[in-house]
Amino acid sequence: MGTIEQGVRQAVENCLKVQPGEKALIITDQQTIEIGSALRAAIEKIAGEVEFFVMEDFGTRPIDLPPVIDDAMRSADVSVYAAQGVEGELQTFRMPILKAIEANPTLRHAHMVGITPRIMCDGMCSDYKEIQRIGRLVYEKVSIAESIVVTTEKGCNFTARFSPELKWQNEDGDIKPGRLMNLPDGEVCTCPIDVNGTAVIDGCLGDFFAQKYASLEQTPIIIEIENGRAIRASIECADEQLREEFTEYLFENGENSNRIGEFAIGTNTCLTELIYEILQDEKFPGVHIAFGSPIPSQTGADWDCKSHVDGVINSPTIIADGVTIMQKGQFRLE
Repeated sequence: MGTIEQGVRQAVENCLKVQPGEKALIITDQQTIEIGSALRAAIEKIAGEVEFFVMEDFGTRPIDLPPVIDDAMRSADVSVYAAQGVEGELQTFRMPILKAIEANPTLRHAHMVGITPRIMCDGMCSDYKEIQRIGRLVYEKVSIAESIVVTTEKGCNFTARFSPELKWQNEDGDIKPGRLMNLPDGEVCTCPIDVNGTAVIDGCLGDFFAQKYASLEQTPIIIEIENGRAIRASIECADEQLREEFTEYLFENGENSNRIGEFAIGTNTCLTELIYEILQDEKFPGVHIAFGSPIPSQTGADWDCKSHVDGVINSPTIIADGVTIMQKGQFRLE
């Protein structure tokens, strides 16, 4: 574990690589303003004045992306979103941010939804040279794979198939112009063309679910997947409220909200345990899948969705085209 100051320095200097004279902005909220302010101070020392937006200044949340922030992002060199997720804001605020990034080919954006002091001291203080090394090894193996089988001792057993027409991304914290990366980072991901089998999500969920339900170790969500889509009647969970809310999320957010838009392998081997915060846990060595948007601008998928919810699968065995690259949560790469 490091310190918030070390995590801030990593984000500003190593990931975003802020340069003197660059135009920068930070979006934060009242709950996260300590981290937002620390990022602001670090960027100001390098780039000069930073535009600083606090979300509650624009009204009661959830809020829409204000035009002033949208305009600022479209002309900035560097931007950071360091705030907590609120139910409904994925559609009204965070998805529009993606459009602003797509419209600005020089923008380097750090996305830190749900960032906490603990994550700043843990995942943001990881050895990013090691994350980049592991990421390259994983990318080399999976980016050419036609199919990947994922199994766990809790009954997860599904096969994902992939197309060379869709792009794999090595998210290793090295933020390039025109790109968004979640910080802390460490995952290799793409959109699969097909998934079939049983998924057992026993880590945590994304969007607003992680803050509300935290660990799913005792209440895993079991989902049958056919032709890349969740089967509504198959969803099981010992927590009935969670089952109902998750089912509604998958089937009430558009025609593709139950479709798997992301398959990802966490590559941050510096992490030692799940903390049930999706921003960090999706980078933990293992697998996560997401229902909803495949982020077409990054993967090249020809479909989209207004929702996107990740689900972390703990301690998986991963077999890519017959070769085991992870055994019960431990990489087998060399």
